Amino acid sequence: MTNKVILVGLVSTVVLAGCMSQTTTSSEQPLSFLDDFPKSGTTLPYSVLRDDLVDGKTNETFEVRNGGFGSAMTAHPTRSNQFYALTDRGPNANYTGDYGKGKTFPVADYTPRIGLFEVADDGQVSLVKQILLHRPDGTLISGLPNSSALGGTGETPYHANGMPVLMDDSQPYNQQSNPIKLDDYGLDGEGLVALKDGSFWISDEYGPHIVHYDANGIEIGRINAFQADARNTHYLPAVFQHRRANRGMEGLAITPDETTLVGIMQSTMKNPDKAAQKGNLTRIVTVNLKTGDTEQYLYRQEKNENSNSEIAALTQDQFLVIERDGSFLLGGPKKANPNAQKHVYRIDLSTGTPLSQVALSDSVKRDPNHGLMIEGLTLEQYAQQNGWSALAQYGIQPVSKSLVVDMVKEVSYPHDKMEGLWVIDHHHLGVLNDDDFATWSTNGQLEQKYLSTDQVDANQLYIIKADLL
Repeated sequence: MTNKVILVGLVSTVVLAGCMSQTTTSSEQPLSFLDDFPKSGTTLPYSVLRDDLVDGKTNETFEVRNGGFGSAMTAHPTRSNQFYALTDRGPNANYTGDYGKGKTFPVADYTPRIGLFEVADDGQVSLVKQILLHRPDGTLISGLPNSSALGGTGETPYHANGMPVLMDDSQPYNQQSNPIKLDDYGLDGEGLVALKDGSFWISDEYGPHIVHYDANGIEIGRINAFQADARNTHYLPAVFQHRRANRGMEGLAITPDETTLVGIMQSTMKNPDKAAQKGNLTRIVTVNLKTGDTEQYLYRQEKNENSNSEIAALTQDQFLVIERDGSFLLGGPKKANPNAQKHVYRIDLSTGTPLSQVALSDSVKRDPNHGLMIEGLTLEQYAQQNGWSALAQYGIQPVSKSLVVDMVKEVSYPHDKMEGLWVIDHHHLGVLNDDDFATWSTNGQLEQKYLSTDQVDANQLYIIKADLL
């Protein structure tokens, strides 16, 4: 492992106006370089976590980068020249070893974290600090999977050499005395909210969990769908236990008055089975932080198994939402797809049907585990089998949506993932990708993640002119 740090320029700014954001900043004057921001975007700083692994394709060593600050981003609530960005659980890749299907964690002790970045008047960026995430007792969390009691999907964590991650790696595996290491505080963070009091809310892809951290990254509260979890301050509806693996609560926002969290699931949930998760129905949930009351709304994706990767507040009811597929415009590790979809939509919760208000009947019932059901089918099943027009016959409408930005048309967006949204002002939107710590895997073999023959994927910030009024 190395300690070398590579810094590359970043030009960015944050000026939020009125309630056009999750928070309000102290400045309302946009910085002068906004209109001249390079169309191709600017790369965020990164350090190198390790550079001794051998690329499965080239047989040469490659870099695992941190980087990784692309799972979410949000403005600093009071300092107009600073913003926060979030990592997920750390570098990982699909892998099947002697202990079953799971993930390779080439930096198994990685701690998920929030980065605070500052932009100088000349547009240069510095990483002010990293806020590592901690348990309530002050010890560092990991990005390792949760146990099955908290929604774990049986992912076995492996080291890069194919050995399982154990409670004590110096000793051989023993199911009782030295089992596979899991972490019920482990987080695969994907959504980020920064509050005016200095604390943060983070949503993740595991439980899904929504966790409240203080300004030092120490857990002070938690929300999930598991009634037996004594750590919770409030609870999500039980249906959210059926999140699809690696497609949990990908986006998190808060209303401008900081009373209500708004989370969006990445894709159709496994409710009640894998066949149901292949649809285009995504759930949005709101949580009143004072009362714990929740509400659900439906979002209709443009095609089956798309991803909603971020949500950002404009007003109490209107939000921006990312909807994307997983393809690469220029190819990258996959075949080039000229029809790659990387969209930002404006949605309005007030136009969608609150699921708690749907009238019950002989055909429409509420199941304590699977939520609202129609003719014995979950909403995921019913929409998939009968279509959205059939849902409408029962008075169930998704939230309205209108296209704000097509990133492929706007900037020839080359990345597979688009996961960060930043409302800068009424006319400028920041977009950030997740670079997966510059790693990829093919048939379980780790490799460098390339966008083209010689371009390694990196966190790239784009600033887009858009009408956000």
